[in-house]
Amino acid sequence: MLDFEQAWPRHSGAKEEAIIRQLGMKPARYYQLLRRAAASMEGQAHDALTAHRVLRRAHTLPTGSRRNSESTLANMTQHSA
Repeated sequence: MLDFEQAWPRHSGAKEEAIIRQLGMKPARYYQLLRRAAASMEGQAHDALTAHRVLRRAHTLPTGSRRNSESTLANMTQHSA
């Protein structure tokens, strides 16, 4: 999993096709298993850089979601003051 991710670091339609064709699974399942492999001790030992990148990306909110969360927090703070 980590070797495949290292070869295909960016998310694209071509990557999704390769996941289906080469790995024989749906992309959603691939990303579930990839996160699990990246979090495992074996995955960390096998390819620490790719594992760290996968985990960091998995814990990052999309920009739009982050912006919405920040504005919601600001509104809640203003109303409670």
